[in-house]
Amino acid sequence: MVKQATLLADFDEAYSCFKSNYPDFERFETLRHKEYARLDAGGHIYLDYTGGGLYAQKQLDQHFTLLKEGVFGNPHSINPSSSASTKLVEQCREDILNYFKASPKDYAVIFTPNASGALKLVAESYPFCPDGHYLLSFDNHNSVLGIREYARAKGARLDYVPLDVPDLTMNEAELDRLLGSSPASAEKLFAYPAQSNFSGVKHSLDYIAKAQAEGWDVFLDAAAFVPTNPLDLSQYKPDFVGVSFYKMFGYPTGIGCLLARRDSLKKLKRPWFAGGTITLSSVMGQRHWLAEGSEGFEDGTVNYLMIPAVSLGLNHLKSLGIEKIQEHVNQLGGWLLEQLCRLRHANGQPLIRLYGPCNMKKRGATFSMNFYDASDTLMDHRQIEQIASDRGMSLRTGCFCNPGTGESAFGFEQSEIDTCFAQPKPRLTIDDLRVCVDGKSSGAVRVSLGLASHFKDVYAFAAFAREFLS
Repeated sequence: MVKQATLLADFDEAYSCFKSNYPDFERFETLRHKEYARLDAGGHIYLDYTGGGLYAQKQLDQHFTLLKEGVFGNPHSINPSSSASTKLVEQCREDILNYFKASPKDYAVIFTPNASGALKLVAESYPFCPDGHYLLSFDNHNSVLGIREYARAKGARLDYVPLDVPDLTMNEAELDRLLGSSPASAEKLFAYPAQSNFSGVKHSLDYIAKAQAEGWDVFLDAAAFVPTNPLDLSQYKPDFVGVSFYKMFGYPTGIGCLLARRDSLKKLKRPWFAGGTITLSSVMGQRHWLAEGSEGFEDGTVNYLMIPAVSLGLNHLKSLGIEKIQEHVNQLGGWLLEQLCRLRHANGQPLIRLYGPCNMKKRGATFSMNFYDASDTLMDHRQIEQIASDRGMSLRTGCFCNPGTGESAFGFEQSEIDTCFAQPKPRLTIDDLRVCVDGKSSGAVRVSLGLASHFKDVYAFAAFAREFLS
């Protein structure tokens, strides 16, 4: 029988036991020392990969060499510097398609500032109408929720798929009912996250084909999923996918993309035009013609100096293997999850209330939780973050731009929300909400793992949590 390391063991014993159960760990340990040495040199305990990934040293070196040795100009020309930029930008589109196994015949790559930018492109251009329908899961990010404002403005029906507590997975019976509740001929959009940025829950990618069989277009929010999981667009074929590259490999920030099926892209009708998006516009003629494909959706000049760094980041992930990264975070996450679930006060009361599944099935290595004292009284998550920050530990607290999951996880009542929103104030804040749900949490503590995570990081957080026991 393999001896299981616990926090009763010192670090060296726990570390040795973990490595004996996970032989491939040495490869990622070497990666940490070589490409992410700044973490240990600065004494950082980084546990916020869902907030933002970390870049490898080689990504910077390769990109800076490219900039230092090349001359790159605005792509909208055929001169040598412009052509050099165009070549790299188009190569990056090809690299993105290859990485996600998407055929260029089926999918187009549209560069955006981030996943939110990809969502906004679809939101403002989708043909919502009074007979249309916007369906989304309760645990979507605010940027997905925001699409409802475009749907409402055009008179479309709006529905949410509720979550089952405590696992915070989608209620499949209600999902099936809602998917079948609109005419097949209606313009209808279903949006959901492949992985919740709040709970770490992974929702089935089979929902894509299920919805499409009922006549729905599907927007898959992949921002929290693709940093540590493979997404094969030759197998799963959502109409639209939103990605932020900094979440995948840290650098560059400010660039994401919309991966759009070409047939679905034709449905979108842009409400305006800009430089770079048209084949012709006229002041005297009061007309314009949008370019087809990606060009018609990329306003102005793309970030041509930073886009080549996306290719370098994708190459970094490919060199490691996304399946190996997935295994790495699952091993570390499984160890941490086991430790946190064991933490109980002397009177038997649990210290941690975890939101989402209590094992690594159907979840990624993103863990949201709250701390409770021995009398089962909630500890303020903001104070937990402050103490962690004083220790050099980067974690995140709040509702993580995901109010629906928080409302489900924390047990909010509709009457509490209605009372809060009826307050005669010009603008409500999270502090107003705390008053309305007195005694319930209005936020949580979130730790998340990524490709540069090390055993010392998860051990440090488990030891940190243990200090709150009484």
